[in-house]
Amino acid sequence: MRLRSIEGNRQRLDGGAMFGNAPKPLWERWIAADEKNRIPLACRALLIQDSFPDGRSRNVLLEAGIGVFFDPKSRERFGVEEEAHVLLASLAAAGVAPEAIDVVVLSHLHFDHAGGLLTAFEAGTAPSLVFPNARYVVGEEAWTRAKHPHFRDKASFIPELPGLMEGSVGGVEVIAPGGVSATLGANYTFTISQGHTPGLLLTRVAVPGASDRLATAITFLGDLVPGVPWVHLPITMGYDRFPELLIEEKQKLLDGVIEGEEWLFFTHDPRFAASRATRDEKGKYSAVAPVEVLEW
Repeated sequence: MRLRSIEGNRQRLDGGAMFGNAPKPLWERWIAADEKNRIPLACRALLIQDSFPDGRSRNVLLEAGIGVFFDPKSRERFGVEEEAHVLLASLAAAGVAPEAIDVVVLSHLHFDHAGGLLTAFEAGTAPSLVFPNARYVVGEEAWTRAKHPHFRDKASFIPELPGLMEGSVGGVEVIAPGGVSATLGANYTFTISQGHTPGLLLTRVAVPGASDRLATAITFLGDLVPGVPWVHLPITMGYDRFPELLIEEKQKLLDGVIEGEEWLFFTHDPRFAASRATRDEKGKYSAVAPVEVLEW
């Protein structure tokens, strides 16, 4: 098994929204805002290349970032920085063609996590999927939410995306709470989080044969912990549905990661792809040993 962080398109969002009830003098110590009070954010994916005893191999992508499916006006509104599809360029640099992606796992289907599944905007042309052979894995509640969104977050979804996924060659595997993936197997396990959005699917990847240099496992955190500053328990986002519940979920996950000496993977941190975590004698949680590029 090989793991590699894959950069997607970057965006800028309002810093106050990203840090919830934390005051600006606090959060701007971590990430500087621009003249519009926006902060830079990554939309990062994790590529996992599985190898099997019979010689088969498999490319698994955890999420796809925001992509460039927006029209120019919307791209400006949501702060997407590049016009080109950065995720595809990053995969090409890693030697992986879009046709070679076998499985895509989505924590949820908000556009900044799933928009990269679509081709770049072209006036008068309907979008299509960029990974023509992939099977899509998504949590049951997150899938239902994408197909039947609430008024509060309806604008966060791409209406045509579920239909495209269902009609794809690989189709969709929906994971029930407490379920396992028949597609992915035993090295991939899931936890459901409710604090940010209904049924957020957190994927824990066990790393076979991990040495002292590597963790025994890494968890793709999605929007439960978007980046290094959000490891601090009280820090949540204004976009979170239930901040207090999210804090409780975060604490439980971090305790398990610390006990197992595992790693965290960040999709939105503007600098760091992954880190370990620690808890001091006062109960404060922090990210430690962060890395800008994950390559195991």
